Amino acid sequence: MSLAGREIVLGVSGGIAAYKAAALTSSLVQHGASVTAVLTRNARRFVGAATFAALTGRPVVTRGFDPVAHPLGAHIELASRADLIVVAPATAEVIFQLAHGSGSDLLATLVLGAECPVLIAPAMNAAMWRKPAVQRNVAQLVDDGFTVIPPGTGWLSCRQQGAGRMAEPQEIEGAIVKALEGIDPRSKV
Repeated sequence: MSLAGREIVLGVSGGIAAYKAAALTSSLVQHGASVTAVLTRNARRFVGAATFAALTGRPVVTRGFDPVAHPLGAHIELASRADLIVVAPATAEVIFQLAHGSGSDLLATLVLGAECPVLIAPAMNAAMWRKPAVQRNVAQLVDDGFTVIPPGTGWLSCRQQGAGRMAEPQEIEGAIVKALEGIDPRSKV
């Protein structure tokens, strides 16, 4: 599998599964992808920006407006060059924001401005995952054309068993490859 020439934006939201996002990033880069990590404020509580900078060889984006790095706004520049956006982990809050068209933070605004495929890998407590409101938001994302990679079942960080574990990096990477099939990497030039 080669992802050479592919520009992937990885949105990481706050949750213990953020450590899996680091493993996903490493694998994507090893398969030739150019990856830019966008970390929410809460994501940085779980895993540091230095981790993603080291894995990608690129600065981590945490602010929407940086006149030096992104004079047009990170949400505009990243969305315009991305072949694909992956949000992993996607918390219940991020899923809510995306399902309702919120532009309340950089990650949500970035997805709003994107015309490329967007993959969502939910991760949360099993009770949260079962909530009708969360399931309605996930269904809305699917209706809006997002690809949702269902969470797995197993041991959760809340010391319970159940559905809500973020999909494993290999499964997410498989969904990325499938989503990129038929998309010419040169079309963003």
